[in-house]
Amino acid sequence: MKITKLGHCCLVLEIDGKKIMTDPGSFTIEVQEQVTGLDIILITHEHQDHYHADSVKILHEKNPEATIVTNAAVGKLLRELGIEHAQVGDRESAEIQGILIEGFGKAHAPIYSEMGLVENTGYVVANTFYFPGDNFHSPGKPIDVLALPVAGPWMKMSEAIDFAKEVKARVAFGVHDAMIQPFFRGFIGQALKMFVPETEYVSLQDGESRNF
Repeated sequence: MKITKLGHCCLVLEIDGKKIMTDPGSFTIEVQEQVTGLDIILITHEHQDHYHADSVKILHEKNPEATIVTNAAVGKLLRELGIEHAQVGDRESAEIQGILIEGFGKAHAPIYSEMGLVENTGYVVANTFYFPGDNFHSPGKPIDVLALPVAGPWMKMSEAIDFAKEVKARVAFGVHDAMIQPFFRGFIGQALKMFVPETEYVSLQDGESRNF
């Protein structure tokens, strides 16, 4: 599996001959809108740093054969744009263009008590890769590669460490990190290597590709 990190939570996976994008959001507009040849677009939830509507429309136009996979809440927004999608929610699964997609989790992690919780669905791709979106919801199954959120208004670094301990992936790399100064990303990696030695932590920079 080859993974290219475009930035923040927007990734491009190449697995089993298919090309999959995750969460085309507002931090990666220019680079994500140039991607072609996509087979699947996964969207975990409706916040703008994960779902940028104008980018999704452009991606849909440039990748007309791609299947957008998301939950009911984002699906409602897509229908308003006249864009079809495949719905995969919590504990649901579907084979999309020959790739098994499984959904885990129902709600975004709390940011503040008076703010509502949007629907957030993490996705396991091909029994191999887990992209949780904005919640530390364990899939309860073995994971080889974990996209690990490392910063945000809804989380603490200690939660990221505990989640990595719980999932026990072979390898993990940081996402949801657009708000972190590049020099500080190394500190997060050092903490994870110290406290979760059973998981190899890889620092995947914006624009970098790596085979896992």
